[in-house]
Amino acid sequence: MNKMIPRVRFAPSPTGYLHIGGLRTALYNYLFAKNQNGKLILRIEDTDRKRFVEGAVENLVDTFNWAGISFDEGPDIGGECAPYLQSERLHIYKELVDKLVIEGKAYYCFCSPERLDQLREEQQKLKLPQAKYDKHCIHLSKSEIEENLKSNIPYVIRLNIKPDQKIFFMM
Repeated sequence: MNKMIPRVRFAPSPTGYLHIGGLRTALYNYLFAKNQNGKLILRIEDTDRKRFVEGAVENLVDTFNWAGISFDEGPDIGGECAPYLQSERLHIYKELVDKLVIEGKAYYCFCSPERLDQLREEQQKLKLPQAKYDKHCIHLSKSEIEENLKSNIPYVIRLNIKPDQKIFFMM
């Protein structure tokens, strides 16, 4: 029987200096990978461009080197699952997201932060146990979506989960 090689990922965001809790998590992942003859992968979650700090990636790498944590794959090392910067993987995600939208498993949402805050406040006033999005944008027509996109209205892609549907992640 072939034994699978564990692949453990640490994915910090370059928004400043590495927090001690992040260093601890990286250490645990490093120790687990080494104990299991696995690989430790560094993938930088650099898609939050508003909070991105210049030089933070280099600082992360320097901190890991200082702590003796060496990665088997990563932005400065390479590896079989490159690229290791999330921003360089966006084309992969776009293709998969487009497929989900076409299949009706996901949809565009153009709700403003203000609308979402108002919805959350209303649900809290009703003492609902958990704030929940109301799928306001699920029935937008193709032309409405195209017009919003042309107008550069900010959006997110939401999964179209049915009210009674349960989601399971299998390894």
